[in-house]
Amino acid sequence: MKKTNLLDFTLDELKEYVSGLGLPKYRAAQIRKNIYKGVFDFFKMTDLPVETRQQLDKVAHTGRLEVVRKLESNIDGTKKYLFDLGDGNVIESVLMKYKYGYSACISSQVGCKMGCRFCASTGLSFERNLTSGEMISQILTMQTDAGVRVGNVVIMGIGEPLDNYENVVKFIKEAGDGLGISLRKISLSTCGLIPGIERLAEENLPVTLSVSLHSPYDEERKEMMPINIKYPIAKLMDACRKYVEKTGRRITFEYAMISGVNDTERHAEDLVRLVKGMLCHVNLIPVNKIKPADMKEAGMRI
Repeated sequence: MKKTNLLDFTLDELKEYVSGLGLPKYRAAQIRKNIYKGVFDFFKMTDLPVETRQQLDKVAHTGRLEVVRKLESNIDGTKKYLFDLGDGNVIESVLMKYKYGYSACISSQVGCKMGCRFCASTGLSFERNLTSGEMISQILTMQTDAGVRVGNVVIMGIGEPLDNYENVVKFIKEAGDGLGISLRKISLSTCGLIPGIERLAEENLPVTLSVSLHSPYDEERKEMMPINIKYPIAKLMDACRKYVEKTGRRITFEYAMISGVNDTERHAEDLVRLVKGMLCHVNLIPVNKIKPADMKEAGMRI
């Protein structure tokens, strides 16, 4: 029998679940508090009766991910985790330390459908969406492993977050309610799925929307990002302007600098014209060299 991941539940949903097991609803808050403190073993939840712990262990689990591999930078201590989801799939997450605290970069899907040429995820076939609990668990497992508290989250790992809309929005709300992370310190990165941007604008969630742009020209952008064929730049920018008007939140446009491709003075001038008047900023990124994509980091001339 497949066990239920309790991290997939909101507090109200967990109350209904434990009630269905014949337990009093107040047990839900105790269970949830333990898990969000990093107590993943039911038998270590000492504020629960032994019989309750035994019952839960038979039908449910707390969502902890198995660390398959962990790499740590000798330069800044950044930790990259490879997690086993327990169904034959693996994902990556990253824990980064800054002056203001710890930031987690998490995945939202196993693989990705978008096919962006410069992204290392392009070589990974799409398998499935992650649940909200599996996204929460990436943070909890890294916190427990490293003995730190994450205060900032970037949904920019494997996958396109707006292609897994319901689970990602549920994750954002649970990150605030359960982990106590300010929604203003959560960034969601998209390649430009306009329907998702439009839906997100109506959610009243003060997250930071990051949009991968990488070129001011349709022909060039669609070579790098096939999604541009369906959602060209003019329509994308229109959706972004409406998002800003609706939310009052500044958008970040991600721009990967690719030597000899999108880093000329003409690109800079047309990029400025494209975003002029919008509440936004442009984040210039030195592109990482990946295979088989033949792209080299630009000299940051813009």
